[in-house]
Amino acid sequence: MSDSQKFPVAAHALAYLAHKQAFCSSAAVSSAALAASMPTNPVVVRRVTSMLAKAGLIATRAGSNGGAWLLKPADTLSLDQVLRAVHGHAHLGMPRPGAEDCPIVQKIPKAVGAAIMAADQAAAERLSHVTVADLLKDQ
Repeated sequence: MSDSQKFPVAAHALAYLAHKQAFCSSAAVSSAALAASMPTNPVVVRRVTSMLAKAGLIATRAGSNGGAWLLKPADTLSLDQVLRAVHGHAHLGMPRPGAEDCPIVQKIPKAVGAAIMAADQAAAERLSHVTVADLLKDQ
């Protein structure tokens, strides 16, 4: 799965868990159910939920009665936390080194890198004001 897919899958999974009121192990939602709601492969969902669990946002249980559930209320889970949990960023890329004979090879990678870092910081700042509960409003 590409890095650009992890954040949307993670946000969708958390919103679905909140919608299903999966706040304890007895209300766990299977990876198959989560995958069907997106739609994607359950393996993709398990990879992302593993990252979310490692970050302490959800808990998971393996097996035929397995699934995932939220460890925190949806209104306390900001999307910047979700982005960090899946090691995400704005995915603008990184500048490649230029050709040795290029007259601007020394300046462009550093300048573009700085601009990308600023964009990532701006994205994280904006996402810090949006919660998983906000994703479910007006539904």
